[in-house]
Formats: sequence, structure tokens, C-alpha cells
Amino acid sequence: MKEMPLSVCPVPTEQQPVNEYEQLKESFFFRWTTLSGIAYVRKLLWVWAWTWIVVGPIAAASFPLKKEPLKFALAGSGGGLVFVVLLLIRLYLGWLYVRDRLGQETVCYEESGWYDGQMWEKPSEVLARDRLIVAYQIQPILNRIKQAFAVVALLIGSGSVIWVFN
Repeated sequence: MKEMPLSVCPVPTEQQPVNEYEQLKESFFFRWTTLSGIAYVRKLLWVWAWTWIVVGPIAAASFPLKKEPLKFALAGSGGGLVFVVLLLIRLYLGWLYVRDRLGQETVCYEESGWYDGQMWEKPSEVLARDRLIVAYQIQPILNRIKQAFAVVALLIGSGSVIWVFN
């Protein structure tokens, strides 16, 4: 059986997994995970700090700063981390979707609408290229997000222990 060259790929350009990867990599939000370690952490801290605008007044209403400063700080910090967790979930799911599309042997696509779904089997060289992208580009990003989840879980856990023993 003769393999199809790349130019004969029937999948619309915007639905090709490698193009979805490039779009995700270049988007403002998902690009955060490709930044250097310090820049990535800075972005997450920036989100956490800005969430204090929402959670700070709620924490102050629940735990007055003058009476219970530690509980105020823990409640505000924990509330801010909820937003960070939601952000990390979104990042993880976006990269996971593209990883799965790149790693599959067949590509599901739609030619003109939801009612005409098609399948295209990737040629071996396309599959090899896509799996290299997964192994060397996307998997490190997913590992970085998992590490951020671990740090957030550690912070929430230590905050909970401090809360209990206060």
C-alpha cells in the first residue's frame, strides 16, 4: 500500500493536530507554560495576587484582620489558590487534548459541520513526527503543570495544618 504524501492530507488545516499544537503554543494563555521557570511561576503568582481583590474582602468579612490575622491570611491565600487551581486545570486539559490528538494513529475531523465526521489514518512519518512532538515538547509541559499542582496541593495542605493547630 502506498502512503499518502503530506500534501494529500484531507484534514482541514485548522483541524490538523500539528497546527492545533502550533496555535496552542502561540496563544497568550497557553504560552505561559512554555516560558522559563521563573517567568512561569511569576505568571501564577500574578494570578494568585490579583485574586486577592475578590477573596480579600470575603476573608476580611469572615476573619477580621485585627482579631484573627493568621486565619485572614490563610483564608485569603487558600481562596486565591482556588483560582490558580482552576487555571492549572484549564492549562492541563488544553495541552492534554492536543497531546491526545497528536498521539493517535487516526485523526477525527469534520469537513463542513458536526454531521459529516471523517477519519484519516496518519502515514507513518506523520505519526512519528507527531509522537516526537508529544515526547519532547508537550510531555515536559504537562509535567511542569503537574509539578505546579503538587506545589499548590502542598501549600493548601500546609495551610490546613496551620489552620487546625492555630
